[in-house]
Amino acid sequence: MPAPEWPMEPRSPDNQPEPWIIHVDMDAFFAAVEVLDRPELAGLPLVVGGPENRGVVCSASYPARAFGVRSAMPTAEARRLCPHAVFLPVRHKRYGEISRQVFSIFADFTPLVEPLSVDEAFLDVTGCQRLFGPPEEIARQIRARIRAEVGLTASAGVAPVKLAAKIASDLCKPDGLLKVPAGGVAEFLAPLPMGRLWGVGPAAQKELAKLGVKTIGDIARLDPEGLKRRFGKFGETMVRHARGLDDRVVHPPEAAKSVGREETFLQDVRDPAQARRHILDLSGRVARRLRRHGVKGRTVTLKVKYADFSLITRSATLDRATDDGGEINAAALSLLKKTQVGTRPVRLLGVSVSSLLTPGQASQELLFDQETRRRKASLNLALDQIADRYGEQTVLPAALVEKD
Repeated sequence: MPAPEWPMEPRSPDNQPEPWIIHVDMDAFFAAVEVLDRPELAGLPLVVGGPENRGVVCSASYPARAFGVRSAMPTAEARRLCPHAVFLPVRHKRYGEISRQVFSIFADFTPLVEPLSVDEAFLDVTGCQRLFGPPEEIARQIRARIRAEVGLTASAGVAPVKLAAKIASDLCKPDGLLKVPAGGVAEFLAPLPMGRLWGVGPAAQKELAKLGVKTIGDIARLDPEGLKRRFGKFGETMVRHARGLDDRVVHPPEAAKSVGREETFLQDVRDPAQARRHILDLSGRVARRLRRHGVKGRTVTLKVKYADFSLITRSATLDRATDDGGEINAAALSLLKKTQVGTRPVRLLGVSVSSLLTPGQASQELLFDQETRRRKASLNLALDQIADRYGEQTVLPAALVEKD
């Protein structure tokens, strides 16, 4: 192959600090939280996921992984591989509580935190070393605080670039810490299997194998233009990453662009009246979440996934921003008419609100409408206080109350 046309990873200019990124990944997070709450489960094969007939594995403890159980695997297959495992339902609310504790620890070290999910994030600690020491020491402190304050373990990869930090944390799991030295990213990557490189999935691996590629180092030696002809622009990216060149920065999240709730049903919904009841429930939940975050939205979107997994969305924009469940429900029901709900079985329904505005940004309301909307807001506030204290099922619309 021709000599590389791009340089290998560059060092920072003399007047710029060496960039340092930490990737922190909680170990078997959902399963670990279950063990935290039920210590008698420690050391047992544990699977957290959806019901067996339709669900998938969301998390598996390391003893369960020894039997081949993996995330995203159908729950039925997990039970076949490990029938003696403890199977538990997903508790998103509880995992969210623990996640917030973990991310509050991250925020104590740097404001530059980019969440990838509830249990992993990139942290840019380039400017934090005067306060907290070298980057690997910062990673040690973070892991120690998570263990002491939360009671869970985390693995951390430390590197000058995102790509290497993520791979390093994967390689040192569970409960490990691995640092990739400055100027050593390409050397660190070279012996690893090509599948470790971001974006190189089974199809790309099959094509690369035809070129004699086995490792990331083999990719680094390929001609970028040749790979571009074969893989498009991703071919260039592949070579750059294989050579340790990754200029992606850590991006803290922007404000939420939408608020939504959705539900996957254990049995397909065929009755339009039942679908309307689900939409009413989802609309109320979305409205409560909007009010909890102090925002309103103008665009209501209805999401429908049919039994054959085909997915559609329908949206409508309101005259004024709202956080009222009745208004959201009315908009969603108007959108229901533009779907095939009632003629095709439905696997999932979702309602979301976007085009969000804070109260100070909300458009001016017409004078004759202000009193009505003020009364609605007062009622919603009272209902929210009841729900917060006694649970969301305490006060329900009449259409959602089970009849004897």
